[in-house]
Amino acid sequence: MAMGGGGGGGHVRGRRRARKRPLSEINVTPLVDVMLVLLIIFMISAPLLTVGVPVELPKTEASAVESDKPPVTVSIDQEGAIFVQRDETAYDALTDRVAEAAEGTDRDELSIFVRADGRAPYQAVARVMARLSAAGFTKLNLITDTAEAAPASVTAPQPAPQPASEPEA
Repeated sequence: MAMGGGGGGGHVRGRRRARKRPLSEINVTPLVDVMLVLLIIFMISAPLLTVGVPVELPKTEASAVESDKPPVTVSIDQEGAIFVQRDETAYDALTDRVAEAAEGTDRDELSIFVRADGRAPYQAVARVMARLSAAGFTKLNLITDTAEAAPASVTAPQPAPQPASEPEA
């Protein structure tokens, strides 16, 4: 009789210990969910931070430029106005403003992105690039949109019909 009562009491005591035992596993699912949401937010907002002046870039087939350091952006709108980062700048103050925006970076290592509107005068773009090059900035990059690939089945242009010559009488 004594054995039957002692066995039941030990069983109840074993259950209570299992319930009071602390949970030692960390649930990482909420952490992963939050990190993925933050990653998506930063991926969407990062490209929006680099564009300052609205310009319509010309289309080319060039590939993207890789850079280690953040570049200085010089923009030229369709009227030929010059902007360093987002601030409008006079042509005479261009090199000083680019040097200020570079914050002490060596001119040989500084990348300058020139973003010119496709409708901007060619003279304005050429003058800006020549001025920057003469001031010692060697890494000048023209920023363009990538053009869509040409279709594979392009037909050759047909020659224009020649007017029929009249017979001499």
